Amino acid sequence: MDLPLINACLNMLSSVFLISGWVTVKKNKVEAHKKLMITAFATSALFLACYLYYHFTAGHFKFTGEGTIRTIYFIILVPHILLAMVMVPMILRTFYLAFKDEREKHRKIAKVTLPIWLYVSLTGVILYLYIYVWFPGNLSSEDKISQQPAKELAQ
Repeated sequence: MDLPLINACLNMLSSVFLISGWVTVKKNKVEAHKKLMITAFATSALFLACYLYYHFTAGHFKFTGEGTIRTIYFIILVPHILLAMVMVPMILRTFYLAFKDEREKHRKIAKVTLPIWLYVSLTGVILYLYIYVWFPGNLSSEDKISQQPAKELAQ
């Protein structure tokens, strides 16, 4: 099973649901907006579960590209990681306010949450393409087995 590809697809789906949810609320289709945003949330949650499972089981990977491709990779990766950490509590707060029907507060935080969530989802897809499609072979694996002490491996 190709979990990195599945993760990229989940991120892309989440982006589609986010944009669709934004478009529907602009058209004042509140019920459709709710369903699309809940679907975006579920898709992102599924992505997070798959992402964590993959990285806990596959070990650590290091991007070994050099020069400009390395610089661009980190220019995309660093804000992606930082915003991914910030967005989770923002998403939860945005949903909490929506479910409490505090629409003004919801709108105010959603105007910040949506672009961050969309940025993280889309850059997740870009990072996948960057690592696995555009510049394959620039990833070195430090798998979990090679990190275990020799005594544990002998058992």
